[in-house]
Amino acid sequence: MRLRAISDLHLAAAHNREALEALPEHPGDWLIVAGDVAERLEIVDWALGLLADRFERVVWVPGNHELWTVAREGADAARGVARYERLIAIARRHGVVTPEDPFPDWPGPLPDGVSRLVIVPLFLLYDYSFRPDHVALADVVAWADEAHNVCADELHLLPDPFSTRPDWCRARLDETRHRLSRELSPEAHTVLVNHWPLRRDLVRIPRVPRFTPWCGTTETEDWHRRYRAHAVVTGHLHTRRTDIVDGTRFEEVSLGYPRQWDHGRGCAGYLRAIL
Repeated sequence: MRLRAISDLHLAAAHNREALEALPEHPGDWLIVAGDVAERLEIVDWALGLLADRFERVVWVPGNHELWTVAREGADAARGVARYERLIAIARRHGVVTPEDPFPDWPGPLPDGVSRLVIVPLFLLYDYSFRPDHVALADVVAWADEAHNVCADELHLLPDPFSTRPDWCRARLDETRHRLSRELSPEAHTVLVNHWPLRRDLVRIPRVPRFTPWCGTTETEDWHRRYRAHAVVTGHLHTRRTDIVDGTRFEEVSLGYPRQWDHGRGCAGYLRAIL
């Protein structure tokens, strides 16, 4: 029994859909899907259903692409919190664990020294605090635009009913902190799962250096210590790497766009073993 992880499937691309469809069954294994499955709800629905059939259990968190309001969905295109709620409903129809569900205990073999391990799916967004100190919040989009690094979220990720994405981020942080303090027992260790990185120092994207404001929030820099994380699983960056901070493994598990992965390995070749 293994806990595996992948993110950024980007199933708008036909090559990626074909690779996912060819993914073999993994009986007994759990799978973390750390966001950016697809922009269209119908594709998210198809993908989560497929994965739920091929793994014992699936844990999913949204990325920015799922939260985009897509024009081709027409009158059914929801915005902001309403869209997030639609995504939660889709996942639950397939028995997929979401950030709004009880945190599941890992039933498999435990790491040394750990008596209880809880999988914690998070939805936290970002607040532009991963920008350089000299860039004011009001100037962050203009600063990124000088290098043509502005995230498409500025057009497609709408925060309704919140006024701004940072406002939505603050609400998610407050709600999540309260829930973690209430539901995590003192002896529990965690696997934290979020689409966006939890630490600014792990964002290394030299090809788009001014994209960092859309990559997380400094409010989570110490969450791996605060919530006793055995591992932290994220995506978003398309960098596929493992980092160790304070003894905690940080796993960036993106697949990425078709040009960013080796099709000969298939989707299965990019499933990261977490436990």
